[in-house]
Amino acid sequence: MTPTLAQIVLSEVLGTATLTLLGCGVVANALLAKTKGFAGGPLFINFGWGLAVFAGVYVAYASGAHLNPAVTVGLLVSGNDYAPGVSPDLANTLVYFASEMVGGALGAVVVYLAYKNHFDATEEPALKLAVFSTGPEIRRYGWNVVTEVIGTFVLVFVILLFGNTPAQIGPLAVALLVVGIGASLGGPTGYAINPARDLGPRIAHALLPIRGKGSSDWAYAWVPVVGPVLGGILAGLVYYAMPVVPA
Repeated sequence: MTPTLAQIVLSEVLGTATLTLLGCGVVANALLAKTKGFAGGPLFINFGWGLAVFAGVYVAYASGAHLNPAVTVGLLVSGNDYAPGVSPDLANTLVYFASEMVGGALGAVVVYLAYKNHFDATEEPALKLAVFSTGPEIRRYGWNVVTEVIGTFVLVFVILLFGNTPAQIGPLAVALLVVGIGASLGGPTGYAINPARDLGPRIAHALLPIRGKGSSDWAYAWVPVVGPVLGGILAGLVYYAMPVVPA
């Protein structure tokens, strides 16, 4: 059944909010002071983000569960419908982008509410920002973009291929893919691979009354937007150019 405009908006907002609530939530659990999951480590965070994607995909099933402007761009370039009966045109693209960004910010706000006392108990501003958005271990913007392009290419290209496989385990497959990308390619930049996941929560960080939050690092904010968009475009082009797509 073709979703209505309202269903697309609600689906993408709630799905992306679920993604960032659980994903940013696992980062908060691992990094903020006096939490039960404190110092859980990178694999703890990777698996948490994978399960966040798993849940978000199910919540947003009605709209095709993009949850990510880079996925939307990949579908646009490859010529795939956004959802059954939803064409990849400019108007629908903008609706998906806006819904994903709003959902990303909304989920981050709920994380702040859940961890308010732990944000207050944490002294280091960088740890508070890390709950909301990504940052590089070595700040070299060109190479940081390359890392995000590679990670997002893998994400979007493999998602496009998942759509042509008969296994019918899409949400689980995407969740495990995100865990794998985090474990293998997440070291340099924290693998945003999703502008809505990074920019939406970063805006929330800038607006929320977080005690001692420090800078939102706007100098870096363009990297996890430009890199994933380029990666999504490249994935869509490669998928479109493939002479044989798995059946």
